[in-house]
Amino acid sequence: MSPNEDQDKQIIDDAKDLVIDSIAETMDLYGVTRSTGTLYGTMYFEEDMTLDQMRTKLEMSKPSMSTGVKKLQDYEIVKKSFKRGSRKNIYQAEKDFFRFFNKFFTHKWEREVKLNLEAIADAQKMLDEVLHSESSSHEAREEALKVYRQLENSKPYYYWLESLVASIRSGRIFESVPVENKKE
Repeated sequence: MSPNEDQDKQIIDDAKDLVIDSIAETMDLYGVTRSTGTLYGTMYFEEDMTLDQMRTKLEMSKPSMSTGVKKLQDYEIVKKSFKRGSRKNIYQAEKDFFRFFNKFFTHKWEREVKLNLEAIADAQKMLDEVLHSESSSHEAREEALKVYRQLENSKPYYYWLESLVASIRSGRIFESVPVENKKE
């Protein structure tokens, strides 16, 4: 390689690293480990990779790679595929950020809705016991009623979030918020 080719290659690698780091930081904000975010970002710039290739490129242990890949598969943003003539699994990252958004965030939001609505239902059953118990004091019933109402008032948020997930999954969201191709 000529000095210019080496310099160009370094600039391209630095540009990729900048975006990979940004992707890792963003995923970290949403509860995915930074190393898994780095793994996704690295895979984003590759056509496909084996665990060995990931390990070599990122200098991580094979168990860490496997755990990260499994987490990304759970979010449906990395797919395992087969390549004829190879015994190793090949993995491909989702490259369309709209599909990534659809899979990653809706998965997290569905989990949030399920966990919280179940907790609210269980908590309200417990509060009902205090509210309907003749042995409960007036103060305890007032406090239970206050908490019960507060929980009841939080339900519309979770129902809205369910609706948002459905609109993203169906693509209806793009009717309200169309995709624009902005160029700077």
